[in-house]
Amino acid sequence: MFKFITSKPLWVNMLAGVVLLLLLLLLFLGSLALLTQHGKTMKIPSVTGLSFDEARKTLQSQGFEVQIQDSVYNDTMRPLQVVKQFPEADNQVKINRTIYLTINRSQAPFIQMPNLVSMSFRNAEMILRQYGLKLGDTIFKPDFARNSVLEQQYKGAAIKPGTQIQQGSAIALVLGNGIGGGQGFIVPDLFGLTYLQAKARLDSMGISFGAVVPGKDVRDSAEAFIFWQDPPQLNEDGLPNRIRPGQSIDIKLQAQRPARGGDSTQQAPAPSGYQ
Repeated sequence: MFKFITSKPLWVNMLAGVVLLLLLLLLFLGSLALLTQHGKTMKIPSVTGLSFDEARKTLQSQGFEVQIQDSVYNDTMRPLQVVKQFPEADNQVKINRTIYLTINRSQAPFIQMPNLVSMSFRNAEMILRQYGLKLGDTIFKPDFARNSVLEQQYKGAAIKPGTQIQQGSAIALVLGNGIGGGQGFIVPDLFGLTYLQAKARLDSMGISFGAVVPGKDVRDSAEAFIFWQDPPQLNEDGLPNRIRPGQSIDIKLQAQRPARGGDSTQQAPAPSGYQ
């Protein structure tokens, strides 16, 4: 065999070597394309909404690899149901492509209970949704803070902020009904507050202004100061006056901040021109 090779001219042997290398290269490329199925694509089926086992069987039967990418929790979906797939359905990809799935958890994760106390009902409802919690019963109790959260409850008992609780749990809210107790509450002292400061305070208590009388020196009632109110915080005997939500307080305004006299139980006298 070696005599056959050596008996040939050098250029013939070189040419034969080149031809052999080309044949080996073509054979390698052909087998590589066959093994990788180069150029062949398939349309990805939709597996969203199927169980993970169903989705895996469907994808693997068509030559795709399957991998769980993430898990979320949604109490309206079945445990281990496919929530999302990537790439999405109907995309054309190569065979053997890996399809990544996001599935619904079989159990709700635990989170920390937020603090809803003193929030308005609307804000508390929004926070519950953000945390993946449900709004349970709403219970109203006498309190002047209308629709303000007085207490948060889980399964009939108060639950403290930071307590571990599963997502999807129902939280009951105890709300103020805006009426207050049977005797109402003590009249707030508005002396020295601006009109806007006093209004914000009364709005939170469900009380409104009655007569608003500005002095001759007042140019902007919103920034003027209250020096007289009716009813006052204390009566003539020095005992607290009481007021209920829905009632009103009359006030008189002046441009300068008033100075309280030595006896804070007495109303400042109204200057001439106010009577």
